[in-house]
Amino acid sequence: MTINFLLPCFAWGPSGGFKVVYEYANRLVARGHRVTVIHPRRLKFPPPEKLTPRKRVRIARLWFKEICSEPVVHWHRIDPRVRLLYVPSSDQQYIPDGDILFATAWHTVRSVMACPATKGEKCYLIQHYETWQGPQSLVDETWRTPLRKVVVSKWLAELGQGLGSGEIAHIPIGIDHDVYRVIQPVEQRGRRVAMMFSCVPFKASADGIKALEIAKQQFPDLQVTLFGTSRRRPSIPGWMTYLNDPPQQHLVENVLNTSSIVLSPSLAEGFGLPPAEGAACGCAMVATDSGGVRDFIVHGETGLLSPPGDPEALARNLCLLLREDDRRIRLAEAGRRSVERFNWEHSADLLESFLNHALPADSYKPSPVLVSHSSQMHVSPLEMN
Repeated sequence: MTINFLLPCFAWGPSGGFKVVYEYANRLVARGHRVTVIHPRRLKFPPPEKLTPRKRVRIARLWFKEICSEPVVHWHRIDPRVRLLYVPSSDQQYIPDGDILFATAWHTVRSVMACPATKGEKCYLIQHYETWQGPQSLVDETWRTPLRKVVVSKWLAELGQGLGSGEIAHIPIGIDHDVYRVIQPVEQRGRRVAMMFSCVPFKASADGIKALEIAKQQFPDLQVTLFGTSRRRPSIPGWMTYLNDPPQQHLVENVLNTSSIVLSPSLAEGFGLPPAEGAACGCAMVATDSGGVRDFIVHGETGLLSPPGDPEALARNLCLLLREDDRRIRLAEAGRRSVERFNWEHSADLLESFLNHALPADSYKPSPVLVSHSSQMHVSPLEMN
């Protein structure tokens, strides 16, 4: 079948939500489906927002970068059979015909809804409750649209039921265990903590830093490595190491595999890939009860949880594992076994089954296995005329 994913934009650096879409695209083309991932420069129905002077400058910089640079996904492997389409907007004229069309963020839903039937059966991949990115009333409306919906965690499935979303398929995110794996023995790791840093408010990195500073007072030998996609910010203490957009191999081998604990201070997470990937590398998980992490963290059994927005409680759990190495090792091993259940082949199996049921039986035509040496397409307004 022909499957199209409509992203809200192009991500110049690593993004968990985009990573999930790219990985599904990889797995689906490997099974013989035709897959296109569409990156609009702007949305036909942009989300309402108040543009601060700082936001306007950021948008102008991105616009200039898009004009002067050819988009390249350098941070994630893309199967050459996946077609990457870069288009001026999310208007239907730039969206190819197909059997399935996925909205992948709340502000892509209206564009998908506006498309004619030739664009395919309309679906919605929900990876977060995106009220941090738009008005709650508008976000909630997208959950009630007549699109066929897939959520990535049980928390989101329960949330959808409360919002009156109708039937929802729960398909968990996968982890690439060939990449995220234990290299350094868990028992031999010292007091080192890894944490993803982000300026996005719901990630609550400031709470994580505060918890780490509290722990540093009790354990002067504590070492911390933060990693993220932006330049180092003044809010990061000088004693902490910060890595800007580290290569995946370096992150796995030299950060997650040398750390004893992975810290996740988020206020809310649709799933929570950073702590899950850290656990796959042998880190004990210390996290806030941010929703999606409940799929793999059971407090006291596979990790430690504390209320979101409470850095002191987060610090207490962190100090407990820094103090009690036997408990840290036990939770690390249990956490690693917990996340072993999540793998991309199983997730792709579930998604493919979902798509087979979503597509009317009389319209499905199996696609041949594609072999391509060129996967990128950039469409300008002139080329579309």
